Amino acid sequence: MTPETRSPRADRIFVALDTPGVAAARQLAGRLAGSVGGLKLGLEFFVACGPDGIRAVTEDAGLPLFLDLKFHDIPNTVAGAVRSAVPLRPAFLTVHASGGRAMLRAAADAAAEEAERLGVPRPKLLAVTVLTSLGADDLAAVGQAGPVEDQVARLAELTAEAGIDGAVCSPAEVAPLRRRLPPGFTLMVPGIRPAWAAAGDQKRVMTPAEAVAAGADHLVIGRPITAAADPVEAARRIGAELG
Repeated sequence: MTPETRSPRADRIFVALDTPGVAAARQLAGRLAGSVGGLKLGLEFFVACGPDGIRAVTEDAGLPLFLDLKFHDIPNTVAGAVRSAVPLRPAFLTVHASGGRAMLRAAADAAAEEAERLGVPRPKLLAVTVLTSLGADDLAAVGQAGPVEDQVARLAELTAEAGIDGAVCSPAEVAPLRRRLPPGFTLMVPGIRPAWAAAGDQKRVMTPAEAVAAGADHLVIGRPITAAADPVEAARRIGAELG
């Protein structure tokens, strides 16, 4: 499937290439370039392969990069990390919302300043609210009382106030956040599982079509595509389900 013939909604799909190997990730990125809208690379890959590995995977694929490193530290350290990530030209970059307003503001300022200094597009910053692997009991165990949805909404509103471009949230939180957050606030949604795929370790899941109907801007899909016998066919199938 070429970019010209794939479903327009397939552009919403960021495929998670969470592997420690450059060669495997690069090969898969090349195969999927005509069937998805972007690539997501995270901590496992970055720790194993570093910035050079990121460049090796993205340079030929010609797809937007979602660099999911989930920065969470004191404001000065996170600002420095964001500056160091900007030369990789990610379309999206993550920080943890629970780092607080000052950290979020420092990240937003650093992204804008470094992008302007280098003359490159500014990455959109996305704040991670509550990891999709966590349920209510998990939150209670670390001292966060109340429903998961309340914590997600609280953190998402904080990120919008701090100048962050969007949030990472589970499919179940998309519709409530759409009602509470300003227009244009980007929602990047993991925990996406087609009806024909296993849920794995995700506790709050939804099908791709359901998530888009609820208001998701972008979908992060990993194992249903990357672990499929035919990843290209799996991506094509999901794109067709989106319309």
